[in-house]
Amino acid sequence: MKALTFHGKEKLSYETVSDPSILNPSDVIVRVEWAAICGSDLHIYREHEKGLDAGTVMGHECVGEIVETGSSVSNFRKGDQVVSPFTTSCGQCYYCKIGLTCRCTQGQLYGWRENGHGLHGAQAEYVLVPLADSTLFKLPVGSDHREMLFIGDILSTGYFCADNAGIDPKKSYVVIGCGPVGLMTIIGARELGAEKIFAVDSVEERLYKAASFGAVPIKLGYNTADLIRDMTNGRGADAVMEVVGNLHAQRLAIDLVRPGGIISTVGVHTSDNFAFSPVEAYDKNLTFKIGRCPARHYMDRLSILVADKKYDFTSIISHEMPLSLGAKGYDMFDKKLDNSLKILLKP
Repeated sequence: MKALTFHGKEKLSYETVSDPSILNPSDVIVRVEWAAICGSDLHIYREHEKGLDAGTVMGHECVGEIVETGSSVSNFRKGDQVVSPFTTSCGQCYYCKIGLTCRCTQGQLYGWRENGHGLHGAQAEYVLVPLADSTLFKLPVGSDHREMLFIGDILSTGYFCADNAGIDPKKSYVVIGCGPVGLMTIIGARELGAEKIFAVDSVEERLYKAASFGAVPIKLGYNTADLIRDMTNGRGADAVMEVVGNLHAQRLAIDLVRPGGIISTVGVHTSDNFAFSPVEAYDKNLTFKIGRCPARHYMDRLSILVADKKYDFTSIISHEMPLSLGAKGYDMFDKKLDNSLKILLKP
């Protein structure tokens, strides 16, 4: 099959690789209809991740059709249309039962192989899905598969970020970063009851999109913290939702949050240190929440939100292109070229 594979910093190859095959009775094989490029994919693309095997198939967002099932799979059959979260999960371990499916004791992350072990990604014609019965979600008949793709990662992650912010309709909130996850965080905050949401970014087009989803857009600049304080009675935001995943965004978050407030972050941080000190956290009585989204935990409820057509989720899709142009798509997304926002790939 054809796939987009990793070969080092900013080096991707569209090449022929071995077709996946059933390895365990709980596996299925999915023919990928749509895959997508995610902001977290850029951590791999921009830096040669230590230990990641060359030739690893990229990507962790996909929808498609089941073409083969293992002998113990009971919830799905050949021909079912499905979407997968970005991690697999068993549904039975302690973490799955408390809703932290992203930390399943048997779970794997798509697109991560090290020393020959791990799971290839979904930017390919076919993808292997372990633990299929508890991992996959069957798509509603007649649904827009491009929109439903979002529940497997960016919509779930945005909702999780808002959920961790302790939304109260009477309070004020800031979202730092108006890429796909930031926009989904705005939607998540609104769905949880937030009425006053400020969205911070440096890209005008993304701020326009944030405004269309109900946030007050604020252009990132030297006076961002002053603006937020001016609009929150001098205190700062009750909670800041940070989705970027770098030290600058983390620093801005603590500058914007009020004493006793919450920072909820889902951006993938790879730095060795925090952008603020323990003293600063102590002096602000800070509540800091960070971590990977348990996407499978949220997918059932969010599929209903997407199906209700309350929001125009397809409006964030800036480009659809063949998988063969995937390397170009990564370059566009990385450099924010041509107003790229959410890029879908068609195998």
